[in-house]
Amino acid sequence: MQLLKALWALAGAALCCFLVLVIHAQFLKEGQLAAGTCEIVTLDRDSSQPRRTIARQTARCACRKGQIAGTTRARPACVDARIIKTKQWCDMLPCLEGEGCDLLINRSGWTCTQPGGRIKTTTDAEWERICLLSFLT
Repeated sequence: MQLLKALWALAGAALCCFLVLVIHAQFLKEGQLAAGTCEIVTLDRDSSQPRRTIARQTARCACRKGQIAGTTRARPACVDARIIKTKQWCDMLPCLEGEGCDLLINRSGWTCTQPGGRIKTTTDAEWERICLLSFLT
């Protein structure tokens, strides 16, 4: 009798899991992003200038209310919109682990400095283009 009850409970749990998966699949149809996530759509690198590489990427984000497309650990991410409005770029942790983040003097962007001295600079002109593209998709 105990075995029969256990089997019925197991069957019920399996049915619940199956129904949850079916309902979840209906909400996340192909091509949709889960709330609070981003994906890279295009990535372009220009190494035509000596000792300089210009990298541009376009991300598609599905941010929650109060968030906007941003950068965390050099990857697209949804960040608090306050960071973008106040231009406190380093608050979104845009640099990789071990890199130092510094605001540009006029707050038009930020730099990520690696321990070896290599510096990567991002300006808000590039940033506004990225945010606009992520908003339109």
